[in-house]
Order: sequence, then C-alpha cells, then structure tokens
Amino acid sequence: MAPAPILALQDIKLTLGSTQLLESAELSVVPGDKIALVGRNGSGKSTLLKIAAGEIEADGGKRFLQPGVTIRYLPQEPDLSGFATTLDYAAGGLEGGNDPHRARYLLEHLGLTGNEDPRRLSGGEARRAALARVLAPEPDIVLLDEPTNHLDLPAIEWLEAELAALRSALVIISHDRRFLSDLTRSTVWLDRGTTRRLNRGFSAFEEWRDTVLEEEELNRHKLDRQIVREEHWLTYGVTARRKRNVRRLQGLFDLRQERRDLKRQVGNVKLSVTEADVSGKMVMEADAVSKSFGERTIVADFSTRIIRGDRVGIVGANGAGKTTLIKLLTGVLEPDSGRIRLGSNLELATLDQRRAALDPSSTLKEALTNGGSDTLIINGQPKHVMGYMKDFLFTPEQARTAVDKLSGGERGRLALARLLALPSNVLVLDEPTNDLDLETLDLLQEMLGDYPGTVIVVSHDRDFLDRVATSVIVAEGEGRWTEYAGGYSDMVAQRGFGVTKPELEKAPARGGRTVAMAPIATPKAKLSFKQKHALETLPKEIKKLDAEMERLNALLADPALYTRDPRAFADASAKLTAAQAAKTRAEDEWLELEMIREAIEG
Repeated sequence: MAPAPILALQDIKLTLGSTQLLESAELSVVPGDKIALVGRNGSGKSTLLKIAAGEIEADGGKRFLQPGVTIRYLPQEPDLSGFATTLDYAAGGLEGGNDPHRARYLLEHLGLTGNEDPRRLSGGEARRAALARVLAPEPDIVLLDEPTNHLDLPAIEWLEAELAALRSALVIISHDRRFLSDLTRSTVWLDRGTTRRLNRGFSAFEEWRDTVLEEEELNRHKLDRQIVREEHWLTYGVTARRKRNVRRLQGLFDLRQERRDLKRQVGNVKLSVTEADVSGKMVMEADAVSKSFGERTIVADFSTRIIRGDRVGIVGANGAGKTTLIKLLTGVLEPDSGRIRLGSNLELATLDQRRAALDPSSTLKEALTNGGSDTLIINGQPKHVMGYMKDFLFTPEQARTAVDKLSGGERGRLALARLLALPSNVLVLDEPTNDLDLETLDLLQEMLGDYPGTVIVVSHDRDFLDRVATSVIVAEGEGRWTEYAGGYSDMVAQRGFGVTKPELEKAPARGGRTVAMAPIATPKAKLSFKQKHALETLPKEIKKLDAEMERLNALLADPALYTRDPRAFADASAKLTAAQAAKTRAEDEWLELEMIREAIEG
C-alpha cells in the first residue's frame, strides 16, 4: 500500500492578469520523495512551488499539509534583510530540538564563515546562505528553486552529496540535467497549466516527454481530419438528412470547439548566430604564461593552443581565476611572463556571467537595437526587431518592458539574443546556462555544435560541458591549470576525480599498487548515493573489462595478425592497454569504497 502524502496540491488554478497560468495543476509528496519539477520558462514552476510552500494562495483548488510536517522553501532570490550576519540568518530557520551547530557546518561547507554582512553578499553568496538556512533544520520537505544557480562546481558536487544523504522529501526545480538525474526518482512536468507525473527520475523524462508530444500531434491531426469529414457531410450531404440530424450537426460544433481549446506547446527559441569572416586556423596560443596579483598567483606557467573549431570548457572553484585566464587568452590582460599569440581576423562576441551589458533601465527593444532603428542585421540580412524578439519567445507587448522587470530566464534569452546578433568567429561564454530552460539549452547546444567558429565557455553545468566541449581546462590550485581532452566526464575519468580532490590518505594495496584510503568514518557517517551506486556497479564493470581483455588477448594470440593486418594489431594492443588501465582504476575505486563501507559499519 502506497504511503499517504504529507503534502498535496489538487486542481490548482491561478490567473495572473489576463493569463491563466495554472489550470489544473497537481503535486503529491510522500515521505522520502525525490521529485524533479520541470517545464518551460514561464510555465509556472516557481509559482506552483510557492503555492506548495504556502507563500502565495491559489485562486482555486486545495492545498493539504499533514499536521506536524515541517517544510522549507528556497526561493530564486532570497531576502536576507534584517539579519546582522549570515550565521544569524541561517540559524534563524532552526526550531527547538534542531542541532544548533548544523547551520555553521553547512555555511562552512558552502564556503562562508558565518560572519559575513548580508548586505554585502554577492548573488552566489546569498544563495549559499539561503541553502544553509533551508537545510539546517533537516525538515520533512525541502522545496528548492534553482539551487545550483551561481554555485561553482565544488559547491554543486558537495550539495548533490548532501541532498542525496538527506532523509527529507525533495522537490527540485533546476536546469542542471546532471544534478536532476543524480538526485530524483520521480518527475512532475508542468505544461500549459496542467501537470503530468512520471514515476521515474529525470533521466527518463525527455524521452517520455517527446513521446507524449508526438501522441498529442497525432491526435490533433486525427481531430482535424474528422472535422473535415463532418464539414464535407454538412456541405454536400442530402439536404433533408442534414436538417434532421441535429445531433450530428451539434457534434461538429463540439469538435470545432475542442480543436479551438487545444493548446499547442509554446514554440522553441530560434537560435542562429551571425557569422563573421573565417578566422585563421590558429586562434589563440599561450606559451608558459603566468599572471599574479600581489602575492597571489592566478596562472602559473600555462601553455595551450586553440585551433579554429575548438570548443574549450574552463572549470574551477569560484575565485580560481577563470575570468583572468579568459582575459589572458583573449589578449585583454597582459601576462607577467610568457607569451600570448592571437590568430588573424578574430571577431569576438562575449557573454559575461553578470549580464552587465544589459542596462536595467532600458526596454527590451532598446537592449536589442541599442536604441537605434527597428531593424537588425542578422547574417547579412535585415530583420525587424519584432520578428527577432519572436525568435526568442518574446511577445510584441514586451517590447517596452524594462529589462529589470524581466524574469531571470527572460534576461538570459535577451542576453543570448544580443550576443548572437553580433558578427563573430569566436564566442566567449561565461556561465551561459544560468536561468535557461532545458529546451533552450538543447537548442544552444545544437547551435554551438553547428557553429563554424571557436567557442570558449566557462560553465558549472557538467552535462552541458559533456555535450559541447572538445577539451576542458581545470584549475588545479596554486595557479596551475591542466587541459584534458573531451568533456567533463572525460576529464573526471582521466583525472580520477572532479573539480574537488577528495581528502584521502595513501596506503599500500594488493600487488604493490598505491590506493587512496579514506579516513576512518565516524559512526554518523554514511555512504552517499553515488558511492552506493558505484559499489553495486563496479563489480559488473570489472567483469565486463575481464571479458573484453580475454577477447583482445585471444585476438592478439594469432601470430599472423600483425602480418595480415598491422592496423588491427595496433588497435587491439591499444584497446588492451586501455582496458587493463580501466580495470586497475575500477578495482582501486571498489577497494577504497569497500574500506569506507566497512569503517562505517564498524
């Protein structure tokens, strides 16, 4: 028997102005639920979460919260006013019986001391303090609206592990695919005012959504054909029969009304980049470049060569110097030592993380035209600003809307629209995924894949980097940067860990190899979701590698293979070496996790 819900929204309705935002939305949360709440920007996800949190009241429908159940809500823009320090703010969410030290523990792990003045915090710091306040009481239900926005990768990976170990039920809105896929076990899709639920995590959502939309389109097509048949009967049928068959005539009217009531899904953003002339083959080259500010070294003896068509991702903790590295590579900053060489015919277009190019007081139309005429030149062709706005899902009525009145997602689309209108053969993108919905992210990824120029992107979105980057440059600490081939997951496979190095001591293992050994766990420690999953799957992976090595050894045992097909011999040898290395890594990881598990279980 399924457990009773501790929070339930039924038949929720809400109208904003003349727009019916929510028509029949539902949300049910049982103890321990891990739910992804997904939908297009502007579909009402944040509004539904606010109704669930009790922050706003719906026009219709029911909200049920089981008596005694505690609930905490993380808004996109938390308000820290009225508190002297971040610790006061975080501890303000605690109740009697809560651990008084947990607020400081969370703040410290999120990179804050607790002594910061809330009035002087950046957006990212305010988000970290708000996360500490929400998680400190360990409530029954945690509602999170874009928890990873403005967090760096170390903070995201720590937060993911913390939430996975939390016993609270979670409802999460996020554009970070990897974050949702790793954490959620159910998905609620808010689309055109109503909700659908999939009892599987986000990793299964997109295939399911596409199937639903295809079925909708097929049913719409069938309805159109039925209307055509009925209209043909009404026009050409026997006159006396037409007059007598009132019921059939009424049925036609009902079909037409049903067709009018059908809502198509909101269209997709149309992304196309205005291309400049082709750059030289060599775009940027750094040779033993170093840069320091005072006694702090930001870049130390770094070398790279970026070729036309490369997509280079840059990752690291906040403050590691990612922006400084970009400024060095693009020639904005002079290095203290070493040499930067820029290629010929470069046309750079830059998207900064803070969207500083957007004047908050200007209107949407002025932001796109720089206050000029109503026509933009896109890929050498004139285009009216209203048509260009429509490509980015803005309505004509929004033309005179002030930039500071736009939502975060709308500001993100506006910044992209401005950027892509500029002629370029090099795109420099600083956190381009912030506030974009998943569908717009898909289109941005496709556009970057087709872009003939060069892309340099700073991002904390691991899935985005996997889909876009051809190499990843990682901050190693103390000014050291290392470049790895492939996307984020490829970097992790080569490096052995993500952007945060695990604090592990070294101990000798079987066969004389050195294996990372975790410190002995305290009785309260527990394996994270990822660690449990790895313990279960690594033996299967090792077994597969054994089978692959056996196959390759059998192939290489043929003495005539080298003479007959030298290329196949070389390929099999390389694959055998890679499989042996992968098996060694998998065995070491399993041994390390098994020692952690044994320490936890005593």
